[in-house]
Amino acid sequence: MQLQASKYTIVNNDFLPATEASLKITDLGLQRGYGIFDFFKIIDGEVKFLEDHLDRFYNSAAQMHLPVDKTSDELKAMLFELMKKNDLPESGIKITLTGGYSPDGYTIAKPNTIITQQALMLNKGDITPGIKLITYSHQRQLAHVKTLDYLMAIWLQPLIKENGADDVLYHSHGIVRECPRANFFIVTQNNEVITTATNILKGIVRKQLLNIKDSGFTITERDITIEDLHQCKEAFITSSTKNVLPVIAIDGKAIGKGVAGDVSIQLAAKLKVLLG
Repeated sequence: MQLQASKYTIVNNDFLPATEASLKITDLGLQRGYGIFDFFKIIDGEVKFLEDHLDRFYNSAAQMHLPVDKTSDELKAMLFELMKKNDLPESGIKITLTGGYSPDGYTIAKPNTIITQQALMLNKGDITPGIKLITYSHQRQLAHVKTLDYLMAIWLQPLIKENGADDVLYHSHGIVRECPRANFFIVTQNNEVITTATNILKGIVRKQLLNIKDSGFTITERDITIEDLHQCKEAFITSSTKNVLPVIAIDGKAIGKGVAGDVSIQLAAKLKVLLG
């Protein structure tokens, strides 16, 4: 099935045909990879967790010294107008804020705002068979900020494929951190659900799970050690596109029975309700 193409993209204040939207080569995002972004889903024409995503977007911008020239309400108005023009009820929207047209390729200038929309074949919360991870020692810079920097994740792609895995799980100083585009959870033998607390980007789906009041499980954030990986009975990752995705093996060793576990399945069902 071929997905419908996006008709329009926003560059700063202008709605432009998606095939014609562009930036100058002096933009600091291109010159130095300096910028931030956020990404959220639209399901059945409804934006999911928009306020959470915008809060994170504005926080990331502030942390990177990038002023946003629009209020939250102004930005939402532009987003809704883009959604109307593109008419893509199952899609994702990405808001990117770059370092602007730098005069010397190093100094922050007036930021450029780019808003793109793309049709997606969305998983609306259903559980999937699971993925395999490999671990790698790495700590992302400014981990609490959703920056454009995915250098390590892309550089590691050949290694991930060589090991028959689907993605990488970062760790540093004996503490498990995150995947490049997802948060990581384990389930202990006592059915405690834990996600790492420090030096990570705190995802929006992660937040939804931590806020569930009637999950039937203790869900908490505290640092996960490498030893915890060897003793857990389940593991899964979360993100806006992956929802709750079971991890069935790490570094070639099966997690639990090597299939999606009961806790992961039940939490995926809870998230599906939140997604409507």
